[in-house]
Amino acid sequence: MSDKPLAFDTLQIHAGASPDPATGARQVPIYQSTAFVFKDADHAARLFNLQEVGYIYSRLTNPTVAALAERITHLEGGAGGICCSSGHAAQIMALFPLMMPGCNVVASTKLYGGTYTQLTQTIKRFGWSAKLVDFDDLDAVKAAIDDDTRAVFCESIANPGGYITDLEAIAKIADGAGIPLIVDNTSASPYLCNPISLGATLVVHSTTKYLTGNGTVTGGAVIDSGKFDWSQNDKFPSLSQPEPAYHGLNFHEVLGPMAFTFHSIAVGLRDLGMTMNPQGAHYTLMGIETLSLRMTRHVENAVKVAKWLEGDDRIESVTYAGLESSPYFDRVARVCPKGAGSLFTFAIKGGYENCVKLINAVELFSHVANLGDARSLIIHSASTTHRQLTDEQRAAAGALDNVVRVSIGIEDADDIIADLDQALTKALA
Repeated sequence: MSDKPLAFDTLQIHAGASPDPATGARQVPIYQSTAFVFKDADHAARLFNLQEVGYIYSRLTNPTVAALAERITHLEGGAGGICCSSGHAAQIMALFPLMMPGCNVVASTKLYGGTYTQLTQTIKRFGWSAKLVDFDDLDAVKAAIDDDTRAVFCESIANPGGYITDLEAIAKIADGAGIPLIVDNTSASPYLCNPISLGATLVVHSTTKYLTGNGTVTGGAVIDSGKFDWSQNDKFPSLSQPEPAYHGLNFHEVLGPMAFTFHSIAVGLRDLGMTMNPQGAHYTLMGIETLSLRMTRHVENAVKVAKWLEGDDRIESVTYAGLESSPYFDRVARVCPKGAGSLFTFAIKGGYENCVKLINAVELFSHVANLGDARSLIIHSASTTHRQLTDEQRAAAGALDNVVRVSIGIEDADDIIADLDQALTKALA
């Protein structure tokens, strides 16, 4: 091979997937094993002391899961990464080495409802807190950061509305404060958006969605850029100061750009146990092989469907950033140059009742609490994924009562439109 970097379409098939040295198997095998035999006592000791890289126990590392982490790391342009049991697990895993009781994270108001609840309610049990602000208001983001802030968090393409975050601008604010920017890249996938190139420190994924692409398994990933200086201040002692559980090992001093990744394995997965199973990793590896092909079709279909909806007099508004009418349209070329994704919402005339009627009338669309499937999916966010939020919080997130969220699949676009057309006819009859 030449020294020329491999293209995305090649990496999505080959990264982390060398032929199995024992059998010659071309596809990554499913290593369905909880534990791995040590060569001898010294080998075991070196592994446990982090003096040698290898496999100990599948709660920590597993060859199939490691192959998936390597592939996503390559696609995101990171230094290292881990995979875990779900997207929500990935978010906790990203925060875990950074936070201490009394610390906070500054997060966008435009978030998936489950993430909103996780940040505003669940993390309180760890003694952490979150400040949610409008990330379109850069001054508000700056003002929200204080001495106890340990991270800034947002979604590249926000769920449910498909809003696009100005990642470069947010990254500059986080960098100026000496704290990492964590970007949830689930709705975009690495094919449409590369947060690390725009200044992100950490990228998280619900691999359940576009990366797997077939609605079969849950999973999460955390990818580290390897570019953040964890020792620039005293805010991140887990990474920049001696770790008692490893005889005073200083992760950043010893491991440099791999400090966060090794800490997430050696401490995070060891103690939190948010492990991805090898079969799930295998399904996701196979899904990623067609990621660029699927995302191209997702975007093509989303543009066609969104334009049709925007021109229909039964629809009040469409939030798709790929429409020239969207206030986020100018960001698409900078943040998501290959397209604005396939997740967006639209508001129906007649409000809540007609949203319910529409969802009950669709035939091709699947009414599920998921996104990023090859199939077209639909849900009423206000009564489901964002149900726990207040009216004000749902409004900020873009989940109003008269709005439905769609994840446009890779079926024939005309069939998708025909299904929405007949369902709207029944809903507004």
